[in-house]
Amino acid sequence: MYAGRVLSGPGARTLVPDEVERLGARRVLVVVAPSSAAVAQDLAAALGERYAATFGRPVQHSPVEVTAEALALAGETRADALVAIGGGSAIGLSKALAVRTGMPQIAVPTTYAGSEATPVLGETENGIKATRRDPALAPGTVVYDPELTLSLPRGMTLTSALNALAHAVEALWDAGASAATRAFAVESADGILTALPVVLDRPSDVVARGRLQEAAWLAGACLAQARMGLHHQLAHALGGTFGLPHAELHALLLAHVMRVNLVAAPDAAERLARVAGGDPTRAVASLASMHDGPTTLHALGVPRDALREVAERVAAEPYPNPRPVTADAVEDLLLAAF
Repeated sequence: MYAGRVLSGPGARTLVPDEVERLGARRVLVVVAPSSAAVAQDLAAALGERYAATFGRPVQHSPVEVTAEALALAGETRADALVAIGGGSAIGLSKALAVRTGMPQIAVPTTYAGSEATPVLGETENGIKATRRDPALAPGTVVYDPELTLSLPRGMTLTSALNALAHAVEALWDAGASAATRAFAVESADGILTALPVVLDRPSDVVARGRLQEAAWLAGACLAQARMGLHHQLAHALGGTFGLPHAELHALLLAHVMRVNLVAAPDAAERLARVAGGDPTRAVASLASMHDGPTTLHALGVPRDALREVAERVAAEPYPNPRPVTADAVEDLLLAAF
């Protein structure tokens, strides 16, 4: 677990000013997704003299030019701490700023992406997404307030939860994962597969949303400690090249990668079958099919004639994976997702 402190529960967002004071920060830069602008305004008011500025234009996949803009604002306002409110884009930008400046971070996630629990950052430069891992990237404090997820659109609720599930699933088939990481992964998968249908059916159920946040936290902790495999490599290769929405991409790819990999990862398959109450691939595919938005690479706008090139690029430098990663096998998987 990388975060030094985790504060959770309905209304936990009101604890942020106390946390800023505990850190001894004098000038807070708030990094916020547009969808959480009202929450950021409330926080700015609560911070009073400790509030420095708000950067409200984070972009998915953390383009380095956007980081440069935010870095300039941090310098102009003499910021000495960061509070990130939003999903993976806001928290990713905060991480990018923290690793360049040494500023402490408080992350207030509003989706289930799990980025707040990891020392991992994916940055895009000239259309190529590269991933870095550094303990300095992890926020020191994470604040989980399930009330902040009540306004999350149904589609993003579904896709970001499946994004989190992907972290847990890959940890289960990582041969180098520890017993603790596998335990986190099983509990995370159980939480997501149990709570997500409830949240989709009863959007106002704050208790189920809290369970989903806990599961996402554990999934992030898995990603922090286990190696990423083919699933994440495909998401990074496709997302960085074509500027695709991160969570939707994870959601539509996951069942396809599970179908390919679980036959070579019997222990992972058995653990997932236990929490899924049957075929885990079918359970994930069923959830993914409930998305009202794109559920195929074709619908996301990926050109079919680009799939071979992506497959060759992935196979040239494969991430650790339970099955051998060949260009033909990856192309077949991508065609199935297409």
